[in-house]
Amino acid sequence: MISAVELDELMRGGWPATRETTVDGWLARLSGGVTRRANSVLPCHAPSDAERTLTRVEELYRGHGLPPVFQLGPAAQPSGLDSVLARRGYELRTPTIVQIATIEDVLHRLPDSEADVRVRRRPDTTWMDLWWEVDGRGGPDSRELSHDILTGVPGLYARSHHRDGIAAVGRLALVDSWVGVYCMAVRPDARRRGHAQAVLRGLLERAAEHGSKHTWLQVTADNHAARTLYERVGFAPAANYHYRELTKPAGETLPTETRAA
Repeated sequence: MISAVELDELMRGGWPATRETTVDGWLARLSGGVTRRANSVLPCHAPSDAERTLTRVEELYRGHGLPPVFQLGPAAQPSGLDSVLARRGYELRTPTIVQIATIEDVLHRLPDSEADVRVRRRPDTTWMDLWWEVDGRGGPDSRELSHDILTGVPGLYARSHHRDGIAAVGRLALVDSWVGVYCMAVRPDARRRGHAQAVLRGLLERAAEHGSKHTWLQVTADNHAARTLYERVGFAPAANYHYRELTKPAGETLPTETRAA
């Protein structure tokens, strides 16, 4: 069974920030505001002085024009950090479940598909166009940064073709012997026709050919339809995490001991 620490490292590798820096044991990720994961603190080691390190982290993110954000899962250090951040004014964001599976099991459960699925090593313009149309947030600069994040680690990029063009896309991040499922996006008028499952099958078949054995994905806790679909094809919950985000201006952030008084 994979540990929470190992899962954090897989997810870090699967969606790499464009810049990382360590602040007294905490990993601060900075990527121009494109996605919370790539612009959040991964508290992987307990700092010597949590209060002082919190202040330093807040100054770092504010200096880059970003809100301070923490990604908090079972391995977050120190224990109790979630409560500390809540008292400090950090708001809860995006509870997420991490699911894992063996590639062999998922391929056994996925239905066969006659869809025309093509897999490449890099995302071309057409792949990016559909993914950005369905899930993109921001303007051209954000799209360019997203491309840098996607291609910051080896990956596979699949697209399912329909008579009217590309119907769906998906990505696998290749991290050691694991692969992470990302960027599953289906054109609105092509949904419920099996394109997402065809893309997933195409990606995992290619990954298996290259010797990968296990896969993971992240799904938001409130996306019950996606959770049910992934569990049906063999994915099982392995961990969870959420974010804490400080949206108040810096001058309104009070020390933890003052807020708790």
